[in-house]
Amino acid sequence: MAKAARLAPPPAPVRPRLAKSWLWRLQSLLANYLPLLLMAFLASGTWWLVKNTPTPDGVDILPPPRHEPDYQMKNFDLQRVGADGLMRVRIEGLELRHYPDTDTLEIDGISLRTFGSDGGVTLAKANRAISNSDGSELQLLGAVHVQRFDQVPPGQPAGAPKLEVRGEFLHAFVNTETLRSHLPVQLNYAGAELKAQSFEFNYLTSRLSFGGNTQARFEAPASTQRSKKAKPS
Repeated sequence: MAKAARLAPPPAPVRPRLAKSWLWRLQSLLANYLPLLLMAFLASGTWWLVKNTPTPDGVDILPPPRHEPDYQMKNFDLQRVGADGLMRVRIEGLELRHYPDTDTLEIDGISLRTFGSDGGVTLAKANRAISNSDGSELQLLGAVHVQRFDQVPPGQPAGAPKLEVRGEFLHAFVNTETLRSHLPVQLNYAGAELKAQSFEFNYLTSRLSFGGNTQARFEAPASTQRSKKAKPS
């Protein structure tokens, strides 16, 4: 008896592929790139906030300081002490103004006293002065009068000043004990009276130099004057 042949099962029916709509494609694209889009949005939002958020007071770029005093003192007395503990400079005045843009002091009615390394004392007065912050360099202006005295032994009276300067301008360097002026001054030094267009004097070396048209008048020694006055017997 012959066996019946087994037939292969019929193939499954093929379902037709439906065309994907444009809405589905858009949703799929957004789902894939949504994290990247969110990060870009957050970054742009942060940049906008940083650019447009007002900064707190004092953080903005400050304009250049104007030449205006930030503090003032009236009828003051300032003292500068050296490394050895001894007084080097004493400044008194009617009014003091500090300017932060140049870190300088302007002083009205100044009265200055400096003490040199050799024990000498310098006294100075002027209508006005401009000084650096530590008082080591001063410019005296208007009715300037300066006197320099040598060291006096204890108990001895102070003698005449070694140097006396009068003029309208004087530049004083305290650390190097130097006086300088580019304007006309009147000097009394070593028994001579000089009128010079400019001068410089260093206390440490006792060197006096002057320039321009200079006039000098020298006093005769006291012994010579007495001999002239004496009459022969």
